[in-house]
Amino acid sequence: MASALRTWPIYIVLLTCSLTSTIAWDYTAAIPGLKASQLVFDDVPGFTRSVQRDTYSLIAPESQVWQPHPRWPGALTAHLISPAVKANFAMFFAKLGLNSTGTSPATGVERFIFVLGGELTLDVVGENAPVQLTYNDYAYLPPGQEHSLSTSSEASLLVFERRYAGQGSPDFVHGHTEDSPLLPVPGEVFRLRKLVPQTPAYDFNIHIMDFSPGEHLNVKEMHYNQHGLLLLAGKGIYRLNEDWHAVQAGDVIWMAPYVPQWYAALGTQPTRYLIYKDTTLDPLETPWLGQGAAASACGCAARSCNAA
Repeated sequence: MASALRTWPIYIVLLTCSLTSTIAWDYTAAIPGLKASQLVFDDVPGFTRSVQRDTYSLIAPESQVWQPHPRWPGALTAHLISPAVKANFAMFFAKLGLNSTGTSPATGVERFIFVLGGELTLDVVGENAPVQLTYNDYAYLPPGQEHSLSTSSEASLLVFERRYAGQGSPDFVHGHTEDSPLLPVPGEVFRLRKLVPQTPAYDFNIHIMDFSPGEHLNVKEMHYNQHGLLLLAGKGIYRLNEDWHAVQAGDVIWMAPYVPQWYAALGTQPTRYLIYKDTTLDPLETPWLGQGAAASACGCAARSCNAA
């Protein structure tokens, strides 16, 4: 049983249907650790759909490894993407319970939090009151913004961290996904929301992209931006480089610069995915593979970093 299909039928029939704003999105299948997020044959010894390539990674739920993290005392984290695969960011799940907390990241690191399930209290130094976050809420915390996270029950989070490389002073931002406006996507059919302000002060954004069954990306993309993607709901086919992967809710994908990429939503349920994209930076100055990735990881300019 192959994890990547290198051939694809010549003719594809895609049926489309309308997707309205009244959909009650259910992220249960994306929450790590729940049996609902796993395929029925995931218990086959040695089998996984996960793949590691030089230009992309596919991390299926059965491959997630949970462990403690020094900045998340009492919690468990599963790191999915990090500079170890030449990414310029880190992406991980965090599971919090009654006796666990999340503390601020390292100096110079910005953080984005997306709540997959449960309830979360976010205490931000300088804010008048704690911020209460629940399912489908998010928060962006700029570098140097001291904060802590806790829960009165339990919470499942998706977290992005990146060493800040923008220009300016980004602000603390939080909100609810469905309150973010739909944005125009000329030439495409998917629905798009952006959760981070689109100004030069913010050096990455988080996109929410919705597809009806049968809809697909029009552009077969190749660009300098990196991606970190979590399929929140639905299933479909993702082309990555020369490989074709069947994907479903709970799958995570890292895409390196210039890897060919394309998605089609299949099945009977709509697709929603959340995707990180580094933005507003000059491509000539944007660290990426090789020395640039090492520079991003150690927090210095690519031309002066001596990291191996």
